[in-house]
Amino acid sequence: MTTTEETPKYKYLGADRKRVEDPRLLVGRGGYIADMKFPGLLHAAILRSPVPHARIVSIDATEALKLPGVVAVLTGEDCKASMNPCMNFGPASIAQYPLAADKVRYVGEAVAAVVAESRYIAEDAVELIEVEYEDLPPVTDPMAAMEPGSALLHEEHGSNIGYERTFEFGDAGGSFAEADFVIEDTLHWGRSAGMPMETTGAVARPGLNGVMEIYCNSLNFSYFAFLIAAALKLPSTKLTMHPVPAGGSFGSKFTAHKVPTLAGFLALQTGRPVSYIEDRIDHLMNSDHHASDRYYEVKMGFRQDGTITGLDIDVVDDYGAYMQFGVGTHGNAFSQIVGPYAFRNVRYRVRAVVTNKCQQGAYRGFGSEVHNWVLERLVEQGAVRLGLAPEEIRRRNFIQPDVFPYKIPGGNVYDSGNYPAVLDKALSMIDLDKWRAEQRRLREEEGRHIGIGIATTQERSVFSSTEFWFWFDDPPFPITSSPESATVTIDPAGGFQLLLHSQAMWGNSPETVGCTILAEEFGIEPESVNVRYADSAHALPGTGPGGSRFTVMVAGAIRGASRKLRKKLIDIAAHTLEVAAEDLELVDARVQVKGAPERGLTLAELAGTAYFFALNLPEGMTSGLEASYTYDHPYTTLPSADRSDLGVFYPIMGHACHIAVLEVDSDTGMVTFLDYVAVHDAGTIVNPKSLDGHVTGGSAQGLGSTLYEELAYDEDGQFKSSTFMDYLVPTANEVPAFRIGHVETPSPFTEYGIKGGGEGGRMVTPSVVSAAIDDALREYGMRIRELPVKPSDIVAAVQAGTTPAEDG
Repeated sequence: MTTTEETPKYKYLGADRKRVEDPRLLVGRGGYIADMKFPGLLHAAILRSPVPHARIVSIDATEALKLPGVVAVLTGEDCKASMNPCMNFGPASIAQYPLAADKVRYVGEAVAAVVAESRYIAEDAVELIEVEYEDLPPVTDPMAAMEPGSALLHEEHGSNIGYERTFEFGDAGGSFAEADFVIEDTLHWGRSAGMPMETTGAVARPGLNGVMEIYCNSLNFSYFAFLIAAALKLPSTKLTMHPVPAGGSFGSKFTAHKVPTLAGFLALQTGRPVSYIEDRIDHLMNSDHHASDRYYEVKMGFRQDGTITGLDIDVVDDYGAYMQFGVGTHGNAFSQIVGPYAFRNVRYRVRAVVTNKCQQGAYRGFGSEVHNWVLERLVEQGAVRLGLAPEEIRRRNFIQPDVFPYKIPGGNVYDSGNYPAVLDKALSMIDLDKWRAEQRRLREEEGRHIGIGIATTQERSVFSSTEFWFWFDDPPFPITSSPESATVTIDPAGGFQLLLHSQAMWGNSPETVGCTILAEEFGIEPESVNVRYADSAHALPGTGPGGSRFTVMVAGAIRGASRKLRKKLIDIAAHTLEVAAEDLELVDARVQVKGAPERGLTLAELAGTAYFFALNLPEGMTSGLEASYTYDHPYTTLPSADRSDLGVFYPIMGHACHIAVLEVDSDTGMVTFLDYVAVHDAGTIVNPKSLDGHVTGGSAQGLGSTLYEELAYDEDGQFKSSTFMDYLVPTANEVPAFRIGHVETPSPFTEYGIKGGGEGGRMVTPSVVSAAIDDALREYGMRIRELPVKPSDIVAAVQAGTTPAEDG
């Protein structure tokens, strides 16, 4: 089937609107975690390990406890005595406490926590703690970590390999036998991370009736709060999580459980409210949200006409010291394993290795952006080998619009798409013939190096929870729900309240989305809606943001609740006006008779009846106007028993094409952008202004991962990126002005046809910038195999390429 028909016309969806969240944020009334104050509030600071791998022989807090204002010093031994390990979706034998127990496993790991009357006192007391370490061999190279005899990070696990498996879909071996040539490469994607303005924080306080209340700016899964309770050895009914707005996340706050768990533990031990908020060094060194660090051996088969026959990937992923999310980032890769291309044969071997580094978490793309880069590196080399234009080799391999929904190797389904249309839109926004002529002229006349890159990639959205466990033949908890909920209330005066049921306030415009959906359903002004958030004691099931899911899922929940309310309003109006319900319509905040709009009732009039005049309601109808709805994943299936088919687990599939024109200074290695076009298909657009913000921000972060940002460790395990002097985040001076376009291919599975778009820019930028740099310096044999690519790498490649290299 094809889903390239015109998008239905809506009144509010698709219109540029200012975010309803912005007024309070811009005047300093965001209500962030550091703004929270409670009587008797204490503050915590942590002592970080200066060594990468060592047994903790002793901790002496005598002098710290003498400092006036210090209330307590807690260690990993206290954690072991009073709580369970932190929530963990990886191997149970790789357990973690919020404070290191028995031994430290990376530089920066929390060893002790000081709780004091102020953060200043707590930080001073940290300096007075004496720790004796027994050094162990640092394990920093993931390849060496797998060797027999390597020092073990987790003796209970018995190996530094946390997970290993090979998946094959189709006939990968046969696909290379039938290929006319094979491109092989060795690639490394280096670790970076999301750097929000606000770090992760939590305030915990013992409440009434033995209830522990934790306020935090993370933990999006409201229905997983019981896992925090389990870690703290509390009954699930004795923990309430309160969502607090976050000053950005980009994945760094995705189920960031360690901070609220630590705050809760400290509050339980002291019996007083405790605030713990990461400082920037904590966030860089100890956040548990470093992103992918992958080493690839890859090959791709091609026919002489440019069509792809198959893909083989062998990846070693350096997870750091723990594996809180298992290997979920590779599930993101599996969801779009062939990209937008029609080949059917894939072999994928993954080895997840633990090393003496901070562990992986989530970052915009969550591993799928890495896979996109690998695919596009190989496709680009295939084009060079054949002498094809980059746009042409993609056209020859695209999945065509008339075959959707399309099942890819591995079992996932792409819901809809028109990849040629996205490419055509991007090409229409930039004059490639002009730039290619200018590229030749500047090289010949001025010795300047201009590069042009094209990349076409997928942007999966709306994960299913089967992705958490399909890796294992006998999973301990094969969950299949990943819902989102909403409650819509119309008050007696006809005003609208929207209650959301997860921690959604990450800067991703959840309130703007919710208000826009309600405006579309009821014909009210979006700005008139008041949005609130439920705590975990009152929340319906909610999964929150992550995996570009929230707009799709919350729209489904709000529309489901709205349908209930629309029916009730129409039934009240039908009863009052003495007409059949099917003869009524809801238009512009009014229920009216079809064809006779002068006969009708406003929502305020109907609300008055619903709340105050029970005897005027239809028989059996109760008073009030409130409806809740829990929206489950719109389309997911179970994996097969032998995992030859992983099921449908990430089917809402966006797509993008970026074209970049840049100049490389061959003497300094510096890169300057001359033009940049980004075209995205995120299905039906809710708010173009917000979507453009996602594309711009994601592209800027992708640029950071490509050229600047690196969480670096030396061979001894020392962390080299502990400040923003060392970890280089691109500024407005480095980020180009993106020219953004859109194609709308609605999803057949979601309400309104919406697809996710929160991660799109970062999905593409590394691929397109790598291609453009290679193109600029092709005469020197430039081929980017490792990110970030630094000016020194570029200069070295130019100096080494004293004669033109052969293509391929």
